[in-house]
Amino acid sequence: MTAHEIIIRPIVSERSYSAMEENKYTFEVAKDANKFQIKDAVEEIFGVKVVRVNTLNVKPKTKRVRYVAGKTRSWKKAVVTVAEGQTIEVFGTQA
Repeated sequence: MTAHEIIIRPIVSERSYSAMEENKYTFEVAKDANKFQIKDAVEEIFGVKVVRVNTLNVKPKTKRVRYVAGKTRSWKKAVVTVAEGQTIEVFGTQA
């Protein structure tokens, strides 16, 4: 698996945005990726030193559309802590 297959997208929410002040960044990752693979992928893509990786599996929620009940998809989330003084540019540089 390549680094871009492991890191699917950054998660940008109020909670994850406030955690960026503590050098913690949240990503959606491949379900079969482990912590070591996630660490290597973030270091390769963003060029930062990763201190810690916390992962969790997000369970599906039940949703209804009129009379039909279904479920949202399940996915894996990783909270990556980078070294002090380093940042990841989530929104990219704006011209």
